[in-house]
Amino acid sequence: MKNNINVRIATATDIQSLAALEQSQLQDELSIEQRNNSLDGQSFSQTDLTCLVTQHWVVVAEFDKQIIGYVIAGRWAFFKQWPIYRNLLNRLSKIEYDKAKLTEKNCCQYGPIWIATAYRGQGIFEALVQFIRKAVSKQLPYMVTFIAEDNAGSFAAHTRKAGMQVVDFISFDERDYYLLVLPTTDYFF
Repeated sequence: MKNNINVRIATATDIQSLAALEQSQLQDELSIEQRNNSLDGQSFSQTDLTCLVTQHWVVVAEFDKQIIGYVIAGRWAFFKQWPIYRNLLNRLSKIEYDKAKLTEKNCCQYGPIWIATAYRGQGIFEALVQFIRKAVSKQLPYMVTFIAEDNAGSFAAHTRKAGMQVVDFISFDERDYYLLVLPTTDYFF
């Protein structure tokens, strides 16, 4: 990673920049076929981003005082407003990881993570994941995420670079997803 990239906890003054970065990268998770079928990636409103920044975990990477990447981790109370997360929560009670049941009380939803295209491949992904992992570790032992089966780039990054492990496979709204977990303690880093 370039020495002049700063990774830090987001503040309320970052919200407009977070929203702009998200909108510029939103369709990256979708294949060309999905984009042509009018499938949209998930985005957050400025109200959602404000809540995430002030009550959960948002970590940003900046270069020349411009936000070039960010990652979110949030408690389930926030994410339960969307059906896909409620579906995921229902599955958690059936999953055991590291000899523990994953529950709403011992894990949080990790992601999305967005990095501006021009800055990918420079170690920013790893820096963001490590920083948010450390921040979450003060309160929870696990982070959980889901990645669309056809999003090979994200799957590779999360399993190879972040050490996330697949614990389940789910289907929702005619799309298939891997469910992954990352302990927030130092098992992999």
